[in-house]
Amino acid sequence: MSRPAGEQLALFRALPGDMAPRDSQDLMAFPFFSLAKSRRMAPIDFQAGGVSIRVEGTAEHGIATIWDADILIWAASQIVEARDAGIPTSRLMRATPYEILRFIGRGTSLRDYQRLRAALDRLQSTTVATSIRETTGRRLHRFSWINEWKERADGCGAPRGIELVLPDWFYAGVLDAALVLTIDPAYFRLTGGLERWLYRLVRKHGGRQPNGWQFDFRHLYRKSGSAARYSDFAYDLRVLVARQSLPGYVLHIERLPNHGTEWLTFRPVSSTARG
Repeated sequence: MSRPAGEQLALFRALPGDMAPRDSQDLMAFPFFSLAKSRRMAPIDFQAGGVSIRVEGTAEHGIATIWDADILIWAASQIVEARDAGIPTSRLMRATPYEILRFIGRGTSLRDYQRLRAALDRLQSTTVATSIRETTGRRLHRFSWINEWKERADGCGAPRGIELVLPDWFYAGVLDAALVLTIDPAYFRLTGGLERWLYRLVRKHGGRQPNGWQFDFRHLYRKSGSAARYSDFAYDLRVLVARQSLPGYVLHIERLPNHGTEWLTFRPVSSTARG
């Protein structure tokens, strides 16, 4: 794989065996991915509290989706597991498609392999400009979720796995233990884009606080980057609360007296069980 002059990356071979899934807190807290399964072309623009984010896709692939982000969760999990074991890591990673698909709870059919390739293409072609972790607040860090990737083969053309290069912005955040959280493996079984986004936000902000957390619906709508109308977004939130499908958390809706504002509140299951 070609790289900028002067940059030499050691190869990190993905570790075997089961491990806890880890997620980047920055990716959990802000709107970096499309929540729709259909191709999204409209950029994601978000600005609040000194944080600026713009995410753009290409006409061919669109913006990377929250399902595509499962590959980044796999990568983060690998890096943290190796770091904790004292094993050197690198932005240059090698794995088999089977290893990635198995970790993120997908099948291993030809169709699943094709979807994995399409996800890698979207991650590589999606561009991000953000002020997060830029200390001056005026400069933007620009990158793609995957700098480059390729399929490897032996001399006879038999597949030997995948190599990919992560962006420095993501890799540096994962190496910082304070910026990574363990998530429930059941997350990979969540099928809706809003459902997945909400779990990551709840896990990031609610954490294990016994009293939970709350956000008003309008704030959640802005923070999601959703392309849906607000009325549709609010309806879908109410459906999620009725379904109670987020692993480890209980959701409620509160309405302020004499006010139309709706608030989503969430608490860890254990704290609600204690009363």
